[in-house]
Amino acid sequence: MQVLALLLCLSFPPSAAFYLHAGEREQKCLIEDVPGDTWVSGTFKIQQWDTGKLDFREPGPGLGMFVTVTTYDDEVLLSKLFGPEGTFYFTSYSPGEHIICLESNSTRFVSAGERRLRIHLDIRVGEHDLDAAIAQAKDKVNEVTFKLEHLMEQIEQILKEQNYQRDREEIFRMTSEDTNSNVLWWAFAQTLIFISVGVFQMKYLKDFFIAKKLV
Repeated sequence: MQVLALLLCLSFPPSAAFYLHAGEREQKCLIEDVPGDTWVSGTFKIQQWDTGKLDFREPGPGLGMFVTVTTYDDEVLLSKLFGPEGTFYFTSYSPGEHIICLESNSTRFVSAGERRLRIHLDIRVGEHDLDAAIAQAKDKVNEVTFKLEHLMEQIEQILKEQNYQRDREEIFRMTSEDTNSNVLWWAFAQTLIFISVGVFQMKYLKDFFIAKKLV
């Protein structure tokens, strides 16, 4: 099974809507770099290639999508079968890269070029569904409350992003300092080796000249 990893680096507001093509039995994986304790949602929709009309159309009955979300430590956060369109959610308990894989539930044995799928995907990091909450609000006061809560969530997400980037910069700085320190010590060791070789050669030549009574 062919796995294609697409690295997506999303800035805040962390939302990216796009589509990708896949074979009917091909798995597509995306890598999301997410701060810890962050809500992530994804909405997808499948279209299937119609060889008669030479265009992407709504898929046939029974075609769905397996969605799997794992961390780089192979911890499974989500594994679920959806229909031809749906929305999935998960929470990142630790910062780092999370792998989101999508694969159709088709059992048809065909090559990727014969039956292609177009997967529309919208990934949102740190955003809750505000519209659904507002639609259920009974009055303007509740609507304002929901909007304020959503604004507070966005501010909290910005702080998480800043702290996460600050931690990554600190790790990068420490790695750079360690590398520079190793280079400095290696240069110092090389200098000592060259000096030692020079002293040895001078002593050897001196002993040689004395033995030959040239000095």
